[in-house]
Amino acid sequence: MSETPDDLKYSKSHEWLRGNADGTVTLGITDHAQAQLGDLVFVEVPEAGRELEAKDACAVVESVKAASDVYTPIAGTVVEGNESLGDTPEAVNNDAYGEGWLLRLKPADASALDSLMTASEYQAFVESE
Repeated sequence: MSETPDDLKYSKSHEWLRGNADGTVTLGITDHAQAQLGDLVFVEVPEAGRELEAKDACAVVESVKAASDVYTPIAGTVVEGNESLGDTPEAVNNDAYGEGWLLRLKPADASALDSLMTASEYQAFVESE
């Protein structure tokens, strides 16, 4: 089974979110999602300042198999995109929950994280797919 850290929140579209001490949220794709995609060859992240609504496409990940949009499960303003992924897209495969993060955003509503799945709920969801 894929790695699923307990300290994160998860979406049904296979994104993870981590609340940060400064009130921002870091977003990436789950270990399960990167494993399904295979070796990533390209990652496009949003620029700072972009306003996102919940369920907006916010990034693109492309592998040797397919290109996929990444969706933000919560609304907010992009604070930073992980620009280093332009040169090292494989960081998402190698460290999905660390160096492979995609973006940081300031949530429009911090409590929106509460509506997302816990690690155990996400694992059950993946097993039911």
